[in-house]
Amino acid sequence: MINNYKITIEYLGKGFVGWQIQKKGRSIQAIIESALTRVLKSKIKINGSGRTDTGVNAEAQCANFLYKKKIQNKFKFLSSVNHFLNKFPISITNLEAKKSNFHARHSAKKRLYEYVISNRASKLAIDKDRAWLVKKKLEFKRIKKAIKYFKGTHDFSAFRSSSCSAKSPIRKISMISVKKKKDKIIFLIESKSFLQKQVRSMVGCLKYVGENKWSPEKVKEVINSKKRENCAPPAPPEGLYLKKIFY
Repeated sequence: MINNYKITIEYLGKGFVGWQIQKKGRSIQAIIESALTRVLKSKIKINGSGRTDTGVNAEAQCANFLYKKKIQNKFKFLSSVNHFLNKFPISITNLEAKKSNFHARHSAKKRLYEYVISNRASKLAIDKDRAWLVKKKLEFKRIKKAIKYFKGTHDFSAFRSSSCSAKSPIRKISMISVKKKKDKIIFLIESKSFLQKQVRSMVGCLKYVGENKWSPEKVKEVINSKKRENCAPPAPPEGLYLKKIFY
């Protein structure tokens, strides 16, 4: 009998080419597969719930893998795998046995991303490489007014990377919110799936609104234009976190 296991993973994306294995550079997927192969003494391939880009972080990325034996001791498994991940900012935080038809990507119902802006004049120490430092004061009320235009089903062609391989640019944003916590502006964005660089492009536009470069209504115009050249530059990857996968 083949066993199907789901793992939950957290990582900092700095220094990696992203989640997916590439011809050049270190990927998170390759490092985890290597650790699993060493611990389980069998060639392991994992299916990730989504492909986070270069530099993007995750609090709860999910993946699944097939293994011919039963993993008896969860604590021992997590300790052993994380031992081989010690030199990387990657940690396996949970292991679950799943039914044979479970697939980390195809079984996902929704994905939740968080983006963190640190809006202050001083450089970052604790949050270095973990947030986007924006020194110019952002007007929070304007940003809050602008985010409503993203909610619902839209053609997000203006917000997708030129290298995005998705067949359709149509996506439904089921939830989007923003809150202020001291000098941090925190966005939460939920959808079944996202286009490449979509969230970062959305945040880049909201920064323009907060800086008074754009009116809140300009966001709606950019969506309707469906043209990438009308979009603001995307926010950098270090402020983006894959927060949760819903199954």
